[in-house]
Amino acid sequence: MGLTKRRLQFLDQLMELYQRTSLPIHYETLAKALGVSKWTAYDMLKEIEKLGFVSRSYEVNDKETGRSQVVFAPTVKAAELFRQERSDLVNPGDWEATASSIKQLLSGKNHLNINELLRKILDGIPSKAIHIEFCGYIIGLLLAYLKKLGGKSESVIHLLVNKTPNDHSGLLVFVGTVLGTVIQTVQEELGKEITELVSEFVNMIQNLSNKEQKLLSEFVKEALA
Repeated sequence: MGLTKRRLQFLDQLMELYQRTSLPIHYETLAKALGVSKWTAYDMLKEIEKLGFVSRSYEVNDKETGRSQVVFAPTVKAAELFRQERSDLVNPGDWEATASSIKQLLSGKNHLNINELLRKILDGIPSKAIHIEFCGYIIGLLLAYLKKLGGKSESVIHLLVNKTPNDHSGLLVFVGTVLGTVIQTVQEELGKEITELVSEFVNMIQNLSNKEQKLLSEFVKEALA
C-alpha cells in the first residue's frame, strides 16, 4: 500500500490546514476543505496513518462537554516528503518572476504612506500563491515597512541576518525583528492582519526546502545591501 495521488491530495490539504494553526486537525474540517464526506476523510486519514505520514490524538470537544474527538497531525515523515517534493519542483525562473513583482510593488513606496503601502502589498498577494511565493510577499511586506522607516534599522537588521548560522535562522530573525516594530506603528486592524500572516509564514517556512529558503534569504540580503 503506497501513497497514491488521492492520498497525497488529502495529506497536502492536511499539511496546509495544520500550517495555519500548528494545531491537529479534525477530520471533518479536512472534509469541508476538500468537499468530501467526513467519513471519507476519516477513512483516508486512517490509511495515511498506516503509512506513517499522520498521527492521531484525542482532544476535548468544546461543543460536547466531556466528550473527546479524533484529530490528526502530519508527522516529521510527511514534512520531509513535502520538503523534498518542493525542492524538485521549485523553478528559479518562476521565483524570479515573483521577486520582480514584489520589487515593483516596493518601488512605489515613496508615493504612499506606510499604511497605504502595506495594504497595497497585502492586496497583491496571489490568492493561490505557492508557499515560496507567499513567503516572498510577506518578506516584501516587511521590507516595504523597513525601507519606509529609514534610519539605522535597516543596517542593524542586515548585520543580524548576516550573522545567523543558516538561511532558515536568518529569515526568522529578519521577520521577527521587523514585525516587532511594525505592530507598534501601523493601524490596529492592519497590525493584527500582518501578525496573523507572519504567524502563517513562520509555520510555513520550516517546511520549505533548503533551495527555497536559500532563494528567500538571498532576496532579503540583496534588498538590505
